[in-house]
Amino acid sequence: MNRDTTVQDDVISSESVFGAPCWVSLTARDEAAAEDYYHAVFGWKFRSFALGDRFRIAYANDVPVAGISAVASMWQMAVAWTPYFAVSSADEAVARGQERGGTTAVGPIAFPPGRAALLADRDGAVFGIWEGRLISGWESWRRAAPAFVRLHTRDAFDAAMFYGEVLEWASPKPGCCEVHYEADEVVLRSEGEIVARIHSGAVEAAPDPTIRPHWQIHFAVPDVEACVGAARAHGGTVVRVGTSHTETPPTEAVLRDPDGAQFTVTSRKDR
Repeated sequence: MNRDTTVQDDVISSESVFGAPCWVSLTARDEAAAEDYYHAVFGWKFRSFALGDRFRIAYANDVPVAGISAVASMWQMAVAWTPYFAVSSADEAVARGQERGGTTAVGPIAFPPGRAALLADRDGAVFGIWEGRLISGWESWRRAAPAFVRLHTRDAFDAAMFYGEVLEWASPKPGCCEVHYEADEVVLRSEGEIVARIHSGAVEAAPDPTIRPHWQIHFAVPDVEACVGAARAHGGTVVRVGTSHTETPPTEAVLRDPDGAQFTVTSRKDR
């Protein structure tokens, strides 16, 4: 497996794309085991990162896709995939979240060249924020759109109000994200591109974690069926496989890795 080192970070800052999803990351227990699994499922290759030995970046065809942080045991955190949103000030975003009924799990913590924090919204959905320079190759990540985020929540309108105030969506500041209500969903656009969706229907106290409020990470792949097979073969769990009424093989599947982190693979790149 490729363990090359990365080049220097880009000069693009979180302030220039504030409010938009800027990265997705897996909090894992064992970095090597996570790398083996996701290499088998996605074919990802991994490189080291300036944050240290516990942090790795996954690449697909030389495009950065996601991060893996082997800190779940050290920080006593759940193993999970988490979206990160760009902010101008981590301290101010954390304060706004707490003022509006959210909670802070970690941070803000300094991770040169920036600062990060993990929060939960009013319904318990976990998300991250990042202040500082973005990862090298981030523009390629945004153009390729290898990952997409969707919030399953109790009330999409209420959630949009919370995130809008915390992340400064639809604010008077130049360059802010636009919020649109389309059909039954809230759609978030950054520079005209759809970058996230929010929809209602989650049940806060549901015993099934797939029904409780959460951010779901979707990865675009060329072959969903192959990912499902690889996931099963390498100790993962298939939560749900779906197709349209006319399409086979499957066009989407919800999977869990051997440690329980849930994610979605989809053959559709439309967001």
